[in-house]
Amino acid sequence: MESNVKTKTENLVRPPKREHCPTPLMAQPSKRPYLSTTSLNTHPMSYQGAFPFFRLPSEVGRFSLDSHRCYHGDSRKLRYYRPPSSVQKGASPGWDLMDGYENRYVRRDENEKEGLLHILTWVKENKGLLGGSGSRQLDRDFVTWRGHLTKVLCTPYESQEGWLLAVSLFKGTLYISERETEVARKKREERTTIQEKLMYSGYKFESHLCADSPDGQPSPSAVVNTNEAFCSVLFARLSTHSFLISGEVDCCDPLATNSNPPSCYVELKSSAQIRNPHQQRSFNRYKLLKWWCQSFLLGIPLIVAGFRNPEGKVVSLQDYRTSDIPHLIRTDQHSWDPAVCMNFCDAFLSFVKNVVTRDDPGVVYLFSWEPGSDVTFSVHTDPTYHILPAWYVEAMSLGAAVD
Repeated sequence: MESNVKTKTENLVRPPKREHCPTPLMAQPSKRPYLSTTSLNTHPMSYQGAFPFFRLPSEVGRFSLDSHRCYHGDSRKLRYYRPPSSVQKGASPGWDLMDGYENRYVRRDENEKEGLLHILTWVKENKGLLGGSGSRQLDRDFVTWRGHLTKVLCTPYESQEGWLLAVSLFKGTLYISERETEVARKKREERTTIQEKLMYSGYKFESHLCADSPDGQPSPSAVVNTNEAFCSVLFARLSTHSFLISGEVDCCDPLATNSNPPSCYVELKSSAQIRNPHQQRSFNRYKLLKWWCQSFLLGIPLIVAGFRNPEGKVVSLQDYRTSDIPHLIRTDQHSWDPAVCMNFCDAFLSFVKNVVTRDDPGVVYLFSWEPGSDVTFSVHTDPTYHILPAWYVEAMSLGAAVD
């Protein structure tokens, strides 16, 4: 499948140029004024310019996680986009997103840190698809989750939450795994009931639009179990960086014009009802930034959003084409620029390549960032920092799958 990926026509995505972009001199890739050997600048002005080369993701595999969070190398948890025919876009379906919170909700254990577990399991079982040769078992520069790169893309515009990304180089491939910051841990442990209900509302929204089969119907009265997931595994390339990326997919549209994944995938989102221009600006600057980054990275073309009132009932539905989102925010001079996001991600991946030089799964480079500061790193050999389990290192070292 790797050969098929390489011979595909390269689909380049170039969002509209922002009106306030600086002179082309700032976009000269050879100069990289923001790149040093010890830290990485994150200021948006450093990354304005032309949108970098990006090859649209190509799916190479998929896997599912069941109600007990057990891995299955198949599509059993793939759901299908089946909106009720009686509900039109812009109408008020009135769905109660708080229904079932008290008695039909199974939460995933957030204290259980899975890291790259499920991606590594897929890689181990599918080495034959990954085009490795010689000592390099995996013909990709990076392996990571979509959510990790989303945080990187959002960094130039993020003002609230920092991040920690642990990286190890093993047999020529860089593995990136997030570590929870102390601030994030405290925030998670101190979530209020209202915040918990808002998290639940997003999953509940999906239950009104997703069916278990292409011709089935949604079951909004069913138990919401956040252990369950369907994940796509894709190849993509940003500038000179090739990566294997995986992310959870909400559903597939059986009526999509292009039935090939990821073009048939749909992202489902819920958000607070927008009541005034200030809320609209905030939505454009923060929500649409994250939504675009998440969907763009996996090549998902459509986002369906449900807007809820203060009582938690859906008052309207709206479609967002991922490719149209940059057009929606381009007139706001204080909003975000998709080129800045991708140029920063390109710079970060180059920074990682320059820093992480020891090919040893026992060595972890911990990249850290806090709003208003540069990206820095530290090096660790303590086993508590390791991101690649012994079973994976053994399997990839033998050159053959290990049962």
